[in-house]
Amino acid sequence: MPDLIVHPAERPLIGSVPVPADKSIAHRALLLAGLASGRSRIRGATQGGDIRSTVGALRALGVRVDEPSPDELVVEGVGLSGLRAPSGPIDCGNSGTTMRLLAGILVAQRFPARLVGDASLSRRPMERVAKPLRLRGGRIEGQLDPRKIGEITAPLDVGALPEPHVLSSIEVELPVPCDQVKSALLLSGLFADGPTFVREPTVSRDHTERMLTALDVPLDSVGAMVCLDALRFSGALPAFELDVPGDLSAAAFLLAAAQIVPGSRVTARRVGLNPTRTGLLEVLRDMDSAVAVEFKGEALGEPTGDLHVAFNAGAGLRGGRAGGELASRAMDELPILLALGARARGVTEVFDARELRAQETDRIAAMVSVLGAFGLRCEERTDGLLVEGRPDGPLDAADVDSFGDHRIAMTAAVLGLAARGPTRVRDAGCIATSFPLFVGTLRALGARIEVDSARAA
Repeated sequence: MPDLIVHPAERPLIGSVPVPADKSIAHRALLLAGLASGRSRIRGATQGGDIRSTVGALRALGVRVDEPSPDELVVEGVGLSGLRAPSGPIDCGNSGTTMRLLAGILVAQRFPARLVGDASLSRRPMERVAKPLRLRGGRIEGQLDPRKIGEITAPLDVGALPEPHVLSSIEVELPVPCDQVKSALLLSGLFADGPTFVREPTVSRDHTERMLTALDVPLDSVGAMVCLDALRFSGALPAFELDVPGDLSAAAFLLAAAQIVPGSRVTARRVGLNPTRTGLLEVLRDMDSAVAVEFKGEALGEPTGDLHVAFNAGAGLRGGRAGGELASRAMDELPILLALGARARGVTEVFDARELRAQETDRIAAMVSVLGAFGLRCEERTDGLLVEGRPDGPLDAADVDSFGDHRIAMTAAVLGLAARGPTRVRDAGCIATSFPLFVGTLRALGARIEVDSARAA
């Protein structure tokens, strides 16, 4: 795994750049295309290890996925009843979304399947998705987690649903907002004999709901409750075409870099602007960030647009707070939000974000380590942390670990632009999971970053 050497910014970051396709949308589009009847075309979703995991899973289940160009996937859908038993374990790599959503589809199949992942994915909690799927008749088990009683982790073994059983109607109240659990239940609801009701404390990402609605699946949402009525469903999904919007979570790193390097002006093009994902933009406005949103249109129910940001040469950023429903809508962006807080006046606080401890790594503990390495004062809490900003003068040059987490690695790299000397981000190969061209994109904007593969070799 290569290291990154990030040099302090010597000039403003200037430019207009694309960002990787939104993984959340791409995963769902690929899975629904595989279950559709006919040929679907999905453009812009070929980058990143996580998406390759979903493509590989579909192929393992007998779905033909062609790649006529580097930017396009053509999926020959097999219909709801056309999946085939895999010849071996299905490798989900590092993708929790692949594993959890696929579990919702596989519990309805007449064949068994095993879902495996890398070391990081094999530590992540899976009982949250397995339990409600069992309640509706699915057979799914995992490895007992010695760290927590009652928890399971991958590998997940999904048993065949015996004839003539069908998944039952279900009403579930989730203890915490979780779009992956909600999506797994909704996908399983396509095969059920009655309605699927899911209620959350607050609304989590609604990509699945938007996509199913666009494909004429009978689905109703009222506040934080959603219902998929299988009794009104035709049993067939139409093929479709989709240009996947750019990932706001990836764009956030570029926007943050522009706000900590004086004189910068950066545009991230055609980014997904789903309201359930734009909590970060609301926090940034409260922090006096100069982010402008230019709406461009919709893609399969998803609003898209360009994000323009310029360095605030006036009073600069001020500390912000993200908690409750706002933290839920900015969960993936909270690490880079804390990096911005490191260069803001006052204190930036993240709370109601216990979910950060169950990501690719414990992101609360990881960010405490990273921020401390740059010489910043921070306080770890059970459900979040706070950082005291240092808006003036450079940060300490740091030598930090990525913890195998792509978002931690990219956050550390962005902070390195504001350090007084070169910063080393160790084991940064994990960045390819979500943003393979991260280094090249920052270089195109004017940053100086080296990839050091010598230690890995």
